[in-house]
Amino acid sequence: MLTLVRERYGDFGPTLAHEKLTALHGVRVSVETLRQWMTADGLWAPHASRAARIHPPRRRRPCLGELVQIDGGDHEWFEARAPRCVLLVYVDDATSRLMHMRFVPSESTFDYFESTRQYIEEHGKPVAFYSDKAGVFRVNAKSPRAGDRMTQFTRALEELNVDLICASSPQAKGRVERAHQTLQDRLVKELRLHGISTIEGPISS
Repeated sequence: MLTLVRERYGDFGPTLAHEKLTALHGVRVSVETLRQWMTADGLWAPHASRAARIHPPRRRRPCLGELVQIDGGDHEWFEARAPRCVLLVYVDDATSRLMHMRFVPSESTFDYFESTRQYIEEHGKPVAFYSDKAGVFRVNAKSPRAGDRMTQFTRALEELNVDLICASSPQAKGRVERAHQTLQDRLVKELRLHGISTIEGPISS
């Protein structure tokens, strides 16, 4: 079993390695047992104790679809098989559920338009989206010469009667930030295992 992990799943954590060993190789052992074996063999180092939080967590919204966190993750999703790209991620604030994901070349207004259209067609309109302060979502010039200080994206949301809230810190949009961390670990490995090296088309959650 450890030989399989070394040869095929060397950079997998115990939970993901257990999923693959069970589904693809018919192995029958508990996750905790595999974790202990991988730790003893030097294939896995347990996480260090987490530091105390500096920022208190923001309270979740109570209902699915009320608030949706959106963000783009710039990463080498296909490792060396394709150029670096961005994964747009939409995460429900109440449940931390991944609602929509889509690979794009860059984090642009056009790509957010298209991904938001796909999200609304599938799930309906949320009360609000929750984003960072990137230029797609907010006019960051201190003294803009003209205009209403609205970006094309925020103007489109206003027409749809959907609010946009810009987070004051990365910790405030922790759901989508944690989703990026998980996806950069697990999704990259799944893409590798399935030989996928293209950004075309949405990813079903």
